[in-house]
Amino acid sequence: MRRPSKDSSHKLTADSQRLVTFAQAVVQAASRLEERSWEHSLDTQLQKLLRTGHQDTIDNTLGSLFRQDLNAYDVLMDSVEAVSESASIVHEEVRYDALLVAVPVLAWTRFSIASGPLATDAVNVLSTHFAAHLLADGVKMAMAPTLYSIDQLPRSHVETYAKTQKLALAALKGTTVKPSAKEAETAPFLADTRYLLVAVVAPAGAPLFRWQVPALQTDFVAERSAALEQWRTQAAPTLARMLPGCGIELLLPEAYYVACREADKLIRPVSVRAAVHYLTHTLAIEPSELRAVVAGFGEESAEGQVDEYRIAFTLRQAPEVIYGIVWPLYGQEDEDGTPIEGLIQVGIAAQGKQKTPVDEIVEHLQAAGVTQIKRHSERFVGEYCDDCGAPLFADPSGELAHPEMPEDTPQGTEHFH
Repeated sequence: MRRPSKDSSHKLTADSQRLVTFAQAVVQAASRLEERSWEHSLDTQLQKLLRTGHQDTIDNTLGSLFRQDLNAYDVLMDSVEAVSESASIVHEEVRYDALLVAVPVLAWTRFSIASGPLATDAVNVLSTHFAAHLLADGVKMAMAPTLYSIDQLPRSHVETYAKTQKLALAALKGTTVKPSAKEAETAPFLADTRYLLVAVVAPAGAPLFRWQVPALQTDFVAERSAALEQWRTQAAPTLARMLPGCGIELLLPEAYYVACREADKLIRPVSVRAAVHYLTHTLAIEPSELRAVVAGFGEESAEGQVDEYRIAFTLRQAPEVIYGIVWPLYGQEDEDGTPIEGLIQVGIAAQGKQKTPVDEIVEHLQAAGVTQIKRHSERFVGEYCDDCGAPLFADPSGELAHPEMPEDTPQGTEHFH
């Protein structure tokens, strides 16, 4: 379950009421045939709204259902994501299925993580390896010539729908995709995710990915793993040149929203390791000389809901916060536990025992060598610096503070939030 935008209106239009009706009908369907019929009606309504740019109607409906009918909310959220990241297109009298795929790259550095337009030869090399190792035979594709930061990705379902349509048509027609005129600025982080966006297109009902090919379906898990390893081996050198000074890890390219959510989760432990590495090398200290302070934060009106954990770092014997990172919570994650699928992705073998986000944070801090860890049981209201907008972090005594590196920090050290 994904949380809705927090500014959705309570007033529903006629189009919103149709979305509510169709979503609730899907929930209450008594057969697969009935369910698919209602899903078709819901998808048709969503396509009309996305094509005409009515994101506010969708957001308002999601907000209303989140408050009144969580089952219908989940149905509508799944549907709007599916409709915006996929398409059925008729081209030269043949019907095609198209899917927008995100290709996540986890990156970490002490310097800066590049983003922006890609050279034509890099796009060609990556496209060749993408098609050869991930796609079923005969599938067409088009890669956007941009290495995106999260701030540069489509920010709404309407924008995602438009990107899907644009890239899918380019794949079908074999035309070159032009880079966007100007991408949004992105904030510097020690660890962050970069994305390639690809539309893959095949005749309706035909397999898109290698592991969907009938001859390989019986062992699709192994095929997925082999495809990922081949992609990592072949694409990593090109991506490493595009991200100088960075350590990188390539994740499995998947449907847009799934890939983005998995990358959001998997960058969090990388951020912990990158922060400890940065502090120890910049200050010439050992990880054991650091202290971490973990505190939950949420909105004032959220009735105790924790939206994120903020991890403050101090020197072991000093109270001043010198650095901080944010561990956001996604979907059904909360202070009581993390969904099993998230635990599997971060390599936790014991599926029967769920760990809370705080347990995970402590585990990663200890693995990085930080042994003194303070955990605040109090939930704090999320506050930000009035001057620079950076989040404030709880110090060991529970006071909110702006991270400031020690005055004797070597000059020329990059500043990161």
